[in-house]
Amino acid sequence: MQVLVNIRRLVLDVDKSLDRPTLVDLVDVISHVQGVEGVNITVTEMDVGTMGLNITVEGQAIEYDTLVSNIEETGAVIHSVDEIAAGKKLIENIRP
Repeated sequence: MQVLVNIRRLVLDVDKSLDRPTLVDLVDVISHVQGVEGVNITVTEMDVGTMGLNITVEGQAIEYDTLVSNIEETGAVIHSVDEIAAGKKLIENIRP
């Protein structure tokens, strides 16, 4: 039995090589995932051959498995899901 969750926001910690995919290529494959309405990619770290990224995806009923598959098919690697929000509305994380 498959449980359907209305994923509204994901924040992913991702690494990619410096040359491929380009940030434009990566944002393109993410934006074509069913349910994605917006994507924000922030470069958080650069090493000799890799680039660390923080990717925020928002939308309605985002297809998580397709999103992960599309990112990995570009050659990028997802290290962790740092935030996930689901349900009828988004709740902003308020830090003390």
